[in-house]
Order: sequence, then structure tokens, then C-alpha cells
Amino acid sequence: MAREFLGPFSACIGGFVLIALAGQLFWLAELIIVKKIATSVVARMLMYKLPDAVVQSLPVATLFGALLALARLSRDSELSALRASGARVPRLIMPLVILAVLISGLTFWLNERVVPWTNHQYENMVRKLILQEALPAVEENVFFRGTGDRFFYVREVDPNARVLHDVMIYEVRNDRLPRIITARRGTAEAAVWTLDDGVVHDLDRDGYVTYEARFKSMVIEMDQGLEAFFGEQKTPAEMSRRELGEHIALFRRSGIRVNALAVDYDLKLALPLAALIFVLTGAPLGVAGPRSGRLFGAVVSGAIAFSYYVFSSILRSLGCNEILPPVVAAWTPNILFAAAGVLLMIRSERVR
Repeated sequence: MAREFLGPFSACIGGFVLIALAGQLFWLAELIIVKKIATSVVARMLMYKLPDAVVQSLPVATLFGALLALARLSRDSELSALRASGARVPRLIMPLVILAVLISGLTFWLNERVVPWTNHQYENMVRKLILQEALPAVEENVFFRGTGDRFFYVREVDPNARVLHDVMIYEVRNDRLPRIITARRGTAEAAVWTLDDGVVHDLDRDGYVTYEARFKSMVIEMDQGLEAFFGEQKTPAEMSRRELGEHIALFRRSGIRVNALAVDYDLKLALPLAALIFVLTGAPLGVAGPRSGRLFGAVVSGAIAFSYYVFSSILRSLGCNEILPPVVAAWTPNILFAAAGVLLMIRSERVR
């Protein structure tokens, strides 16, 4: 079963990665031809995007490999012989489930250890290239750690006007208790930030507010200019689940709504399990499906993956807009598709 699985699994990863990187290639080619960027720099950028593309392909490739392996066995009547000898559907698909568990574990490890770092290196190279001419485009949910013990969160940036929206600054002070400064709006000029319409909170050692004061305007001297800020910023895609969880815990103390971040935090665990969910859903169809070979496997793979990711995207949007709790938004697709797989497995047993 593993031998039949590995061939289409590897081929699907290769095809998916080529498609995922195709859009990047057009832009990277423009960097070489128009902006005269060194080919070695562009090649490094492409290599930094490779792990992210591979991780995105793993769940679909797992489903594709599982269904094509079952289709090959079904076409040669091997599945029929196994079922006639008394083998049940759970036993038939168990090797594929074990492979899916291993691939889900690998996906989670890559998402925690490799992809955040490579994404950060890629985005930093992009930011530095763009900063040669102008400030980068707006990015939401931007994180930044300044020199010393200052942590920054900026929800949105207007690079043309140098305006910051929904700013949070967390200061760890060695001789005093921590302080949180929040502001609805701010402007950045060189190494000076001016915050408007904000609140200052002093916290005790347990995180409770001991002092609170509103301000109309506050000037903060930065150790670095706005360009350095952009060069070192981080988005959730550039952070591990642990790192993102630390930021969420920190920001909740200040009263900032972090639903969008909380959804991404849960998705960093839910999405790597997609490989296992896909096998639980698709394998019973492969066992009970007609002997139509690779076409059947390809069609079913595409239908399941498309349905899952569209459903996940819709629920993520609902979670980010506070219509659904973050946990519900992140985990509902996995629960429903796994339940559908169990029902299909039971149905396959009944129609033997």
C-alpha cells in the first residue's frame, strides 16, 4: 500500500509546488529584468518560498496518493479479493491512515520550525527591495519588537501617509511594573511616533491594571526609524504557533480584540491535520468506488480538497469578524469532514 501511495503522492507535491511558485516566478523574473536585482538574490527568495509551497501541498498530495493507490488495487480486483476474504474497510485503509498521521505530524513540525523562518526571510527581502524606492504596501496584524523590551502591535499601516492604525506598545520596565499604551491612530516621522486618542495602563505582577489614564496625544521617541520597523515586522504567517500564542496572551491584557489572531492560532494546529482528515474522508470512497482508475481518484481528490478549503475559508472569515468563536471557526471543518468519513466507512461496510 505504501509503495502504491508514494508514487502519486510525490508527483502531486511536485505539480502543486510548480503551480504555487508559478505566480512568484513572473514577479521574480521582473526583479531580474526590470529592477536589475542579482539572480542569486532572486534564487534565494525562491528557495525561501519553497517550504511554504511544499507544506501547502502535503494534505492534497496525501489524499491524491491514497485514492490513486486504492484505485490501482480496485482496478486489478485486489480490493475485491481482500473484502471477499473478510477484510473490513477500517483494516484496508489502516496503512493509509498511519501514513496520513505521519504526514500530519511532519506538516505541523515544518509549520512550527521551518516555514515561519523561511517566510520571514522571504518577506524581509521583499521589504528591503521595496524600501529602496518607497515604503511597502499595507500589511495587517503587524508585530515588531524594538530594542530593549518594547513590543509593538500595529493592525494596519498607511505607508503613503505614514499613518498607523490601532497601535499597542507593551513596555517591560526593569525597575517598575509593565506598561501598556494603546492608541487608535498614530503617525510616524523618522524616529518619532505621535499617538492620538489612547490609553496608558500600568500593570501589577499578575497583569491587573493599577493605573489608567487617557491621552489625546503622546510623542514617543523610537530607537529606530520607520524603515527599520518595516524591515523587522512579522505577520502571523512568519510566526510559530507558540510565538503567536505569546503575542495573543500579551495583547489580551490590554483589552485589544484578537479574534483574527486567535483564529490563525487555532488554524496552525487544525490545518496540519487536514492530511489525516482527507484520508478518513476519501479512503472509504476509494474502497467503495467504481474501478475507474486514476480519473476517479483525481476527481474525488479535487472535490474533497476544494470543498474543505472553501469551507475553511468561509469559517475563518466568520471567526475573524467575531461572528463565530475562534475555536469553532478553526475546527468545524475538521470535525464535519471526519464525521463524514466515519459515516462513509459505516456505509461501505453495509454495502459489502
